[in-house]
Amino acid sequence: MLIEQQPAFVLHSRPYRETSLLLECLTRDHGRLGVVARGVRSQRGRLQRSQLEPFQPLVLDLHLRGELASLRSAEPTAVPFRLVGDASLAGLYVNELVVRLTGRQDPQPLLFDAYAQTLGRLAGGGSLAWHLRRFERDLLGALGYALQLDCEADTGEPLLHDVLYAYRAEHGAVRCGLNEPCAVRGGDLLALHDDRMPEPQGLHALRGMMRELIRFHLGGVELRAWRVLRGALTRR
Repeated sequence: MLIEQQPAFVLHSRPYRETSLLLECLTRDHGRLGVVARGVRSQRGRLQRSQLEPFQPLVLDLHLRGELASLRSAEPTAVPFRLVGDASLAGLYVNELVVRLTGRQDPQPLLFDAYAQTLGRLAGGGSLAWHLRRFERDLLGALGYALQLDCEADTGEPLLHDVLYAYRAEHGAVRCGLNEPCAVRGGDLLALHDDRMPEPQGLHALRGMMRELIRFHLGGVELRAWRVLRGALTRR
């Protein structure tokens, strides 16, 4: 099947055979695709290879056959999102999330839009932690794991601002005590629901909650980006 002028981003690349790359790409209409870019590691392919970097908006022409697609052409559609320092680490985390949580050839147009919007937010400054929590929320929602952030799981009653809750995967928010790991105030869950940035303490609690939920959907596996981010913070 020929796929022409498909909006896409490269999420990850690795060497493939002697002169090629195997790319993981997020496309608007076909979801995540494995793409073989032949010859781009050769001297003649240097220009095309330079365009196949993360955070670069592209349109791709592809030939999809079975599990993998072959790259026919790649054209930038805008300047790359400029992510530096911690924003670059955050962008790599977002990329790993998409690679690890999505299946190939599963169209996710809403996820594509959320991904592009998140890159713009990361490049534009502001709270990186908040940008990441919003993307994690939207990613889980796009994949069918939408969070119920405005009512209690057991009773259906609205969350109370100053009450502590534990968010159980595949269940929802239940009241808990101070000693509960990853406890979150109801007001912070409501802030995430309403797309309002909470206070720093609330952001920290949401980070722990989202990490546990993502770990659950990964079958208990740790993300490489978590270790990288942890190491970067430790060296400061």
